[in-house]
Amino acid sequence: MSTLIIILLVLLVVVVLLAIMSIRVIKQYEKGVILRFGRLNGVREPGIRLIVPAVDVLHRVSTRIVTMPIQSQGIITRDNVSVDVSAVAYFRVVEPVKSVIAIENIGAAINQIAQTTLRKVVGQHSLDDILSETDQINLDIKIILDRATVEWGVEVALVERKDIQLPESMKRAMARQAEAEREKRSKIINAEGEARAAAALGEASDVMMAHPLALQLRNLQTLVELGVDKNSTVVFPAPLMSTINELTEFLEREEHAAERYPTQPPLPGPSHDGAGPKLVLS
Repeated sequence: MSTLIIILLVLLVVVVLLAIMSIRVIKQYEKGVILRFGRLNGVREPGIRLIVPAVDVLHRVSTRIVTMPIQSQGIITRDNVSVDVSAVAYFRVVEPVKSVIAIENIGAAINQIAQTTLRKVVGQHSLDDILSETDQINLDIKIILDRATVEWGVEVALVERKDIQLPESMKRAMARQAEAEREKRSKIINAEGEARAAAALGEASDVMMAHPLALQLRNLQTLVELGVDKNSTVVFPAPLMSTINELTEFLEREEHAAERYPTQPPLPGPSHDGAGPKLVLS
């Protein structure tokens, strides 16, 4: 009787162990690929799934997006410039069966092909294109990776260039080029401003030629501007030269008349002690 009990207990333990070994839990972001005696037996969805111990082999495949950094690659561009370029790739498994059967180590395979594709695509462009056409280069790398990984059941979601390292000599040359470009733009802007100012002055001169009174008003405005802050110097513009000469001749005649008739009081005139206002002819 005791032997029968022992056998029953052993059978019970074996059944419990087989039940434990046959239960598998597949997470929500996973798919289970079953191989029975080495042959494909189907795909299991997330949840609690039963397999045959020692007969079935379950391969869990994650369907989440995987971030894979692509280490820096030494690349020679089309214009013979040596640069170090690093990138990052985002991919996910869309066909679990192919990812298990078609390739052994999908992560290592994608990493290697991403490095070679990065060197190939970047090496076909010049340095200026690499710096300015980042989006197009990223798209080209993604398209090539998609073509290569479609047989593995993998979809490349995105490829982004992360960093680019230039030689120090090239950095200095680019800095000098950028400075020269800024100076060129500055000179162009100054020249455009001078051209517009000259055009505006030409239009103003045409208006003054058509209206002589406008020139006189401008002269008066200039005199008002020069007379601020208790300025004792009076500047007469060139168009008033004739008036100044007539005024000088008038003062000289008055002085001669005063010398001829000393009994008459002298007419007011410009002081000779230097204290009065100065006349500056321009």
